[in-house]
Amino acid sequence: MKNISIEKLMLAMIGILLVGIGVAFNAAAALGNDPIGIVYDGIRSAAHLSPEQLGMASNIVNIVLVVIVFLLNRHYVNVGTLIYIIPYGIVVTLGGKLYQYLFTGQSILTQMMGAFLGCTLLYTGVALYIVADIGLDPFTGLVMVLKDKTGKEYRKVKICFDLTCIVLGLLLGGKLGIITIITALTAGPVIQFLSDAINNILNKKSKNNKCAV
Repeated sequence: MKNISIEKLMLAMIGILLVGIGVAFNAAAALGNDPIGIVYDGIRSAAHLSPEQLGMASNIVNIVLVVIVFLLNRHYVNVGTLIYIIPYGIVVTLGGKLYQYLFTGQSILTQMMGAFLGCTLLYTGVALYIVADIGLDPFTGLVMVLKDKTGKEYRKVKICFDLTCIVLGLLLGGKLGIITIITALTAGPVIQFLSDAINNILNKKSKNNKCAV
């Protein structure tokens, strides 16, 4: 089990907060979900839950995935995974309420604004969680298991996994739209850019602190 500093824990918690709100904003904007969000939305639809219960659906999906990953390769389930799933559903639910508070009318303009903000929060949150480096979220853990089982490169497995998520979510009743396409094309490069930028900022801060001592 990894030793977790307060700084890493704070980064991870902020990242989870932003990811949950971002997923909720994308769902509420009704312009389509990201590849993971469409699975949450599909499960919600198949279970006949209301849009406000998206957080409950995400909890169900994450818990099932954690069990699967644990059975296939428990190496990828650790304290970071638990830190991710425990508050996630609550954050998604609160994110949906925040969207309704900020965007009282549902016009194409507010939908685009909400979706743009949702993607921004989602990408930033994932980048922060990656930088925190305290473990894997359930979806990433499953991708790593599939990578190990197939012996293929991560990027190839990730692309196939995202496409599978989109198809599965769509079949279950999740919303497919322009945001689904945009996130599928931009998530990887943008998250990589943001995580590198955040890492550089933290490294400079650490060097400055050492010089000041």
